[in-house]
Amino acid sequence: MAEQRRFLSARGVPIALRRRQHSASCRELAVRGPRLQLRSLSAVTSAVWLAAYGLFALSENSMVLSAAIFITLIGLIIYLHFVKIDQESLLVIGSLGIQVTSSYASGKESTTFIEMAQVKDVVINEAIHMQKVIYYLCILLQDPEDPQGVSEVVPLFQSSKPRLDCLIEVYKSCQEILEQRKTVPQSNEIK
Repeated sequence: MAEQRRFLSARGVPIALRRRQHSASCRELAVRGPRLQLRSLSAVTSAVWLAAYGLFALSENSMVLSAAIFITLIGLIIYLHFVKIDQESLLVIGSLGIQVTSSYASGKESTTFIEMAQVKDVVINEAIHMQKVIYYLCILLQDPEDPQGVSEVVPLFQSSKPRLDCLIEVYKSCQEILEQRKTVPQSNEIK
């Protein structure tokens, strides 16, 4: 069962939240940002190449044009492969853990897995940035030495930056699975 809803990011950009429930204790939540616009890509490329042509006209050195083309292509490859994230997803499996995946515009994927034994909680946190309050979802990792403490805070959806209404939807889905984990007795406990 897959469900998709539209929201806005903290920057006011339209994003889509897709929720897919694989089973009662397994849910996938994916936030997809806008695709790379050909118009903006063409505008930047044209501006760089026109500036290079202007420098070529003044200096009459063809290396200026070659360098501009080379720098534009290298910059585009770096942007698509390391910067532009199309989708961020969260796969929550109650018995195993949480998988966080970022899919880049070039097709590259970056995946992190957090075992459920390390997860203390999933919370919505707030930060003040440039005179604005920004909300973000994060996973609190349990401190192995202090069961009541937190060893690390792992922020989620750093690229898409969904607004609070979208984060609440993701938070509720995560909490449903985390609550199931707390109510079901662990199979490896001694009876």
